[in-house]
Amino acid sequence: MTTPKTCVVVPNWNGKDTLATCLDSLLTQTEPATVVVVENGSTDGSLEFLQQNYPQVELVVNKKNLGFAGGVNSGIGRAIELGAQYVALFNNDALADKKWLKELVACLDKNPEVGIATCKLLGEDGKHIDSTGDYYTVWGLPYPRGRGEEDARQYDKQMDVFAASGGASLYRVSMLNEIGLFDEDFFAYYEDVDISFRAQLAGWKVAYVPSAVAHHATGTTSSKLKGFTTYQTMKNQPLLFYKNVPRSLRGKIYRRFMLAHTLFFLRAVSRGQGWVALQGDAKATWLFFTKWSERRRIQKSRKVSDEYIWSILVHDLPPNAKALRSLRNKWWKLRGKA
Repeated sequence: MTTPKTCVVVPNWNGKDTLATCLDSLLTQTEPATVVVVENGSTDGSLEFLQQNYPQVELVVNKKNLGFAGGVNSGIGRAIELGAQYVALFNNDALADKKWLKELVACLDKNPEVGIATCKLLGEDGKHIDSTGDYYTVWGLPYPRGRGEEDARQYDKQMDVFAASGGASLYRVSMLNEIGLFDEDFFAYYEDVDISFRAQLAGWKVAYVPSAVAHHATGTTSSKLKGFTTYQTMKNQPLLFYKNVPRSLRGKIYRRFMLAHTLFFLRAVSRGQGWVALQGDAKATWLFFTKWSERRRIQKSRKVSDEYIWSILVHDLPPNAKALRSLRNKWWKLRGKA
């Protein structure tokens, strides 16, 4: 069996309706790759569909849903067994342009300091942006750059970004061997920012490659589960902050983050999801105790300065944080600040 240079891992949970479009786009890439589908405990006939229609695809079968993080870790493990140099992750509700993978591979080939390459991820309509790389702010809030904007080539410059969307990005296996795989306690949401944060702390770069293009139907999986987004957000935002923000920067970010997190909780209460939000927050508190040694290891092994990390954060609120922005403006007005 020929050792693949690149594997593309597709996690699937009850995504039978979108799998064919997704896999057909990956199997016709101009860059050859082994496609690994992680069947993550689906109950919609996905496994049978794959076995009957895509015998050329590597299958990893999990008996239960391990979430995005656990699912892709299963696929990454198989890719490493196969000897892959690079591993791409791709959502089951996404569609890749033919040169998507080739452009990402070229970036990692040419730039040994880059551990992760991410693409221009558009919405289903091909006109609006889903992500052009993710950022982390001094409010402790991550966000996808450009989300919801019409694509007018304003993000067509290749550049370093803070983080990569796990929905359509390429990872260097040597980097993963150094920093570890995805944190399965995240289950879903922000696990991609977490691994990018760890990569940054370890001295790796994350590159945005606008010539690599894919299309994504945002929220296809999460919309199937009531309260899922609220629970994961309340659990994972504090976990992301706690694990990765260096000690000297925590004081600069903590008060802003707690204000934002409290507003998220109150918004959940107003939507009738207060109990779900409380459960997520309680789980985050529990994880603080279990993650202490992991945080210590991450911070002890980092290779960049606190000043560098501070310099690559966005010193503003996320663009869509309208309530927080309004509250901040009122506070500034009270203080007579322009």
